[in-house]
Amino acid sequence: MSKIFPASQLIINADGSAFHLHLKPEFLADKIILVGDQDRVNMVASFFDEGSIECDIQSREFHTITGKYKGKRISCISTGIGTDNCDIVMNEIDTLANVDYTTREEKATKRSLEIVRVGTCGAMQEDIPLGSFLVSQKSIGFDGVLAFYDGRDRVADVGFENALVEAIHYPAKAARPYVVAANPALVDRIAGTDMLRGCTIAANGFYGPQGRVLRCPIAVPDINERITDFRYEGQRITNYEMEGSCIAGLSLLMGHKAMTVCCVIAQRKVEAANTDYKPRIKQLVETVLERI
Repeated sequence: MSKIFPASQLIINADGSAFHLHLKPEFLADKIILVGDQDRVNMVASFFDEGSIECDIQSREFHTITGKYKGKRISCISTGIGTDNCDIVMNEIDTLANVDYTTREEKATKRSLEIVRVGTCGAMQEDIPLGSFLVSQKSIGFDGVLAFYDGRDRVADVGFENALVEAIHYPAKAARPYVVAANPALVDRIAGTDMLRGCTIAANGFYGPQGRVLRCPIAVPDINERITDFRYEGQRITNYEMEGSCIAGLSLLMGHKAMTVCCVIAQRKVEAANTDYKPRIKQLVETVLERI
């Protein structure tokens, strides 16, 4: 018997749309680009075929436009900042794809979505230049979200986690990191031969959780040096961002294909940053639209 979701578990608005996204099932494409900034959705949609836009929906920080790029049907959705928001987005797009919103019944035949997060990041290795496009082959969650779901260890690289926790003196009272891989076929298609690849930390904050020190001291003062020096089976940590781990982890548990690609706008090793990065982001978006 199929699972039926009560109203307290799956909240559906009176118009038949998902509670936070305000998106109806018929407007969700199988190919999805996730961005943090709600204004970036308009930039992505500026590349869509003329007259192809099906919906333009704004709810809180969640902005969705569905249309076509060179005939490919794509939804672009903003998540806002942080994995907590991505937990909302991932669960709601999964139900839009795989639950009948009229009967609240799980569908027998499942849709597997292709999800590419396009964002910005800070590089942790000196040889990664500003402006690079960097694909996360693995995402390292400092956020703890995946631990609330059954199957966390089934989709995680626990050996990587154990080595990392020991090597960087990870704060004992913080949520334990989890390490999850992106979909390899999707990574190969998006990254091609002209993007860098690496392992990315998704931090649960911008300042202390990424080793930045302002007025409040941090628990492990040399954590970024330890992160930069860390190696596991030939892999190194290349960059920080704030959303990819939840997207990668939940996609694996839900049966979707996902990955993150970022434009490097800060170089933590040499303490440099580029605030005039929007032209490069636009170039990255166009490249992803071509390859998704």
